[in-house]
Amino acid sequence: METNEQIKEMVKQKYSEIALQDKDTNASSCCGAGGCTTEVYNIMSEEYDELQGYAKDADLGLGCGLPTNFAKIKKGDTVVDLGSGAGNDCFIARAETGEDGRVIGIDFTEAMTEKARKNAAALNYQNVEFRQGDIENIPMTANVADVVVSNCVMNLVPDKPKAFSEVFRILKPTGHFSISDIVLIGELPEKIKSAAEMYAGCVASAIQKDDYLNIIKKAGFKNISLQKEKVITVPDDILKNYLSAEEIENYKNSETQIFSITVYAEKGDACCGTESNCC
Repeated sequence: METNEQIKEMVKQKYSEIALQDKDTNASSCCGAGGCTTEVYNIMSEEYDELQGYAKDADLGLGCGLPTNFAKIKKGDTVVDLGSGAGNDCFIARAETGEDGRVIGIDFTEAMTEKARKNAAALNYQNVEFRQGDIENIPMTANVADVVVSNCVMNLVPDKPKAFSEVFRILKPTGHFSISDIVLIGELPEKIKSAAEMYAGCVASAIQKDDYLNIIKKAGFKNISLQKEKVITVPDDILKNYLSAEEIENYKNSETQIFSITVYAEKGDACCGTESNCC
């Protein structure tokens, strides 16, 4: 079994390659992983085109939802996007928080961070910044974010409890998050779970839906709710890269389902309203 550090290095290398791919290639695969499909277009990602702040050059088609559309961002908010890629969700968040707000993108790969910075410079956005960092150890002080968003990225983090504890740490006591991710009901075939490309593609790394929600609860979050849920169907011409025809048929006849979910939760720090006056 690969160690957490080996998984992180694999993700970093894969997403450095993905940073150089175009949107069509990424959107016709699983979060940019290998094995493009001709059966369907846009397996996981949602269409951003009509959202204010959308920047075509920053849309690599890597998401599995529209977390910024559900994130209840207000004017003047400080918004943090975890796994910010080329910056698309950050730029949409900026349209919501306005010039008086602040948007910070965190990404694990240098190539993505540099691409996002170039996109922000081209748009002349002064209140959007990008930092390279590990979501298990977010390079930010505590209690600074009003809103955290993330789009099909927490899935890739080996230590998900640590990652969500970091989200809790950086949020203000009154803050909340809206996160889109891939989860499972049932078990994936072992050949898919062991495939590095499918891990980078957000499928092999998916955990059980109930386990995912329990991690959020154990991190201390309150008022957890699903804002959106949809079934993800991986086409045969991607599956055949990993499974035989018989294995594909067995998988499709199983009760296993892959879902894209968008989860909302509030920090709801218990200290608010007490004599500690930490708010």
